Amino acid sequence: MAQSFNPNRYAVLVVEDDALVRAEAVDLCEEAGFTTYEAKNADQAIRMLERHSDIRVLFTDVEMPGTMDGLKLAHAVRDRWPPVTIMVTSGRVQVGKDDMPENGLFFAKPYPPRGIIKALNDIAAQIQS
Repeated sequence: MAQSFNPNRYAVLVVEDDALVRAEAVDLCEEAGFTTYEAKNADQAIRMLERHSDIRVLFTDVEMPGTMDGLKLAHAVRDRWPPVTIMVTSGRVQVGKDDMPENGLFFAKPYPPRGIIKALNDIAAQIQS
């Protein structure tokens, strides 16, 4: 019998400085079946990645306070943790393909919840194979 995919073995790290938007994103990721961690800036996100080896998806906003914005964080994560899939979102910043790390996904805010869940399910299927 084929083993079914268990997304609970993998985690999503949501990085968003707005507490309400962060809570909604965490709910979406959990609805997709993933363990979810959260951070309010890039510095917290790096610490979470260092602590939790099960993080396989970074879902980050572009604009946030601190030493790095979401795009700098996305590139840092791509360099240091290559297996992590990068998902970037923004409501104000226009993000082009050249701004994103390789294989990164961009979602404009307000992003469609079903689109995020579908992307997470697609990522989960790729991790499994």
